[in-house]
Amino acid sequence: MAERPEDLNLPNAVITRIIKEALPDGVNVSKEARRAISQAASVFVLYATSCANNFAMKAKRKTLNAGDVLAAMEEMEFERFLEPLREALEVYKKGQKGKKEVSEQKRKDKEKKLDTENDKSRDEEEEEEERMEEEPDAENEAEEEEVEN
Repeated sequence: MAERPEDLNLPNAVITRIIKEALPDGVNVSKEARRAISQAASVFVLYATSCANNFAMKAKRKTLNAGDVLAAMEEMEFERFLEPLREALEVYKKGQKGKKEVSEQKRKDKEKKLDTENDKSRDEEEEEEERMEEEPDAENEAEEEEVEN
């Protein structure tokens, strides 16, 4: 848990970006207003987390999940945010699934490349062994020629 109340505030850069995205161009927000919005957002997050935690505890779980957060929003009477949250969750899940598939494909490609390299290495080793086997014959022939001379 946080030791100081300021530790619970969201980062100013994040709050400023959210404010800018929410307001039309040309609208300025004072530093005092940004601080108030930041504190309100922090209180909201803490309250939502606490409510979601209650749902997890009732289910005898220590980990909060998306369902707990959605139930907390409903309990806090923020029903109008439920559908946008569900949509955002779906987008997130699809993005994670896509990342997982890309990661899996990269892993397979890497394995295939390693297999190909190993095959090449084995082929080179076999060729080297064949050359080594042929070289003693060539050396023996050279020695025999020297002996004859």
